[in-house]
Amino acid sequence: MQVMEFVAAHPVGVTAAFVTGLSLFLFRRWMAGRVCKSGARLDGKTVLITGANTGIGKETAVDLARRGARVILACRDQRRASQAAEEIRQRSGNGNVVVKQLDLGSLRSVRTLAADVLASEERLDILINNAGVMACPKWKTEDGFEMQFGVNHLGHFLLTNLLLERLQKSAPCRIINVSSLAHETGRIHFDDINLDKDYNPWKSYKQSKLANVLFGRALAARLRGSGVTVYSLHPGAIRTELGRHLGLTMPLIQRLLIYPIMLLLKTPWEGAQTTIYCAVDEGEARNSGLYYSDCAPKQAAPQACDDEAAEKLWALSSSMVHLS
Repeated sequence: MQVMEFVAAHPVGVTAAFVTGLSLFLFRRWMAGRVCKSGARLDGKTVLITGANTGIGKETAVDLARRGARVILACRDQRRASQAAEEIRQRSGNGNVVVKQLDLGSLRSVRTLAADVLASEERLDILINNAGVMACPKWKTEDGFEMQFGVNHLGHFLLTNLLLERLQKSAPCRIINVSSLAHETGRIHFDDINLDKDYNPWKSYKQSKLANVLFGRALAARLRGSGVTVYSLHPGAIRTELGRHLGLTMPLIQRLLIYPIMLLLKTPWEGAQTTIYCAVDEGEARNSGLYYSDCAPKQAAPQACDDEAAEKLWALSSSMVHLS
């Protein structure tokens, strides 16, 4: 009775609250995106995921382990990776989850991991280039490259090329690059690839994510007919540790205002769905070189479909990492 009386006394306020709540609910459902519905099994197959100790990388690892795959977590922080591996084993019921050292900011570390995998793994069926940094300060990698371009692109570029022989031997297999919608407003600064003249955290991030898509496009062209297919994707806006550097330059009031909005973003499980889709969906085995979002192919930005730029980036990247 008291509730009815309150509603009768405050019809406008109650209506506004209801509409706002419903709108937020529908917006949250829309933000969640689609879910990978494939029931494909991965028994006998080996998967390597970079940066799989947290966020969407860990959720991807749990899903693929549940499908029966041997899952390799290639991570920089071995303590956290070991903890994540134990959690993945428990959640998936699959004990075949291993940890290997990888610092994508070190070409030496990338080469060491690749040599380890080639020596210890008879096959490699799925390579997921997932790890990354976002909007960090002007830091440099061990080899002197701008951090975001070095980790997000160059490290994965070298790792993928070093593992290509094993991937081709295991064909049919898949290579997946986790990019971002940010690539749509990015460009490759060939005249200042490390952004030494004009560094901006977002400018750098956009460049690195565009590089992911261009790399996937050039790689798909090279591997056409080999049985190795390549995918790039936008996982969505997700509540993960990827944005941990944003607060370093953001005023306190902005951080307080943004916190409630963060609750509307995808969970790591929701954000992992497009990666999982590209890894296992049977129908997508016919496609290569495409860009995906919400478990479906999407049109990439025009600058991400520039084959001349893709080849120019390939040549520059090969020179930077000393790829023979």
